[in-house]
Amino acid sequence: MVARSHALRDYVLRRLMLMVPTLLGITFLVFLLCQFVPGGPIDQMKMQIAGGGDMGEGGGSGSMARASSIDIPEEDLETLKKYYGFDKPILVRYANYLGKLALMDLGDSFRYMQPVESLIASRFPVSIYFGLIAFLLTYVICIPLGIVKALKHKTRFDNVTSVVIFLGYAIPGYALGAVLLTLFAVQRDWFPLAGFESQGFEDLSFFGKIGDRIHRTTLLVICYAIHLFAFMTILTKNSLMENMSADYVKTALAKGMTWPRAVFGHALRNSLIPIATSFGNNISLILTGSLLIERVFGIPGMGLLFFEAITARDYPVVMGYIFISSALLLIGNLLSDLCVAGADPRVRFGE
Repeated sequence: MVARSHALRDYVLRRLMLMVPTLLGITFLVFLLCQFVPGGPIDQMKMQIAGGGDMGEGGGSGSMARASSIDIPEEDLETLKKYYGFDKPILVRYANYLGKLALMDLGDSFRYMQPVESLIASRFPVSIYFGLIAFLLTYVICIPLGIVKALKHKTRFDNVTSVVIFLGYAIPGYALGAVLLTLFAVQRDWFPLAGFESQGFEDLSFFGKIGDRIHRTTLLVICYAIHLFAFMTILTKNSLMENMSADYVKTALAKGMTWPRAVFGHALRNSLIPIATSFGNNISLILTGSLLIERVFGIPGMGLLFFEAITARDYPVVMGYIFISSALLLIGNLLSDLCVAGADPRVRFGE
């Protein structure tokens, strides 16, 4: 037991150390890309000087062309470059960025003129709220549903639910969101069209606040969870069916073991290994929000913040979002490996 705990500790430390060069590579590539994408903060400033507004608002190639054709005094241009740090070589700028990142300083937003970490801190709880609800509902429903589908393979229940699941897997969440809003918010007014809270939310009672949140999150949670719901149900069913037909289950039945004990005592545990593999990845993807779904519903989460940062060329926010989402993905991969080790006794750390 002591040796296994030491091997686990060494494995986790090795994985954490490997995350550092991985994050460095990701941040350098994204930083390099941001430096050469047209429509940066200087072009944004040119558009504002010319009275053309923000490139993120109905911009595009025409706005970029107009921005590039605008001439401003050389002194003002040099001042802008110095203000945004573009007067230094790219490697020096990246080194400065890493120095701030080591101090947990993600820089200041070009658009909001606020620290990026404060912007992310204000949006992150919203994505966590929707993401965790969708995550928990998915696992609570999908694993039992996948087990039932495997036990009732090729029955009417299995065929009907498979049609629904494949439709959910094929339809993108943002497209489903647009359809649901049209049907239930625009045509029937059963659900609100956008927003996270109703007006006068603070004046509601405790149960009134719960009811308001459920009313406003139902459609969005469906869109958040639909793809993961379909994937996890199919994965659970296929994995359990594969293990139920394995030789060790047939051997257990031949020795007199009952069918329920063979399925739930042996086959089901091995069937959870693929689910454990995807556990950490699903957490990281859900916590960072959904760019297009939050855009459709107008929810101020991480996904909408990233969407607005891309359209406005707000590079510090883009860099901060990608850094956090990449770190969560790497941590999620580590959690997945630990979950697999817990579900599969054959896994040995350090071997």
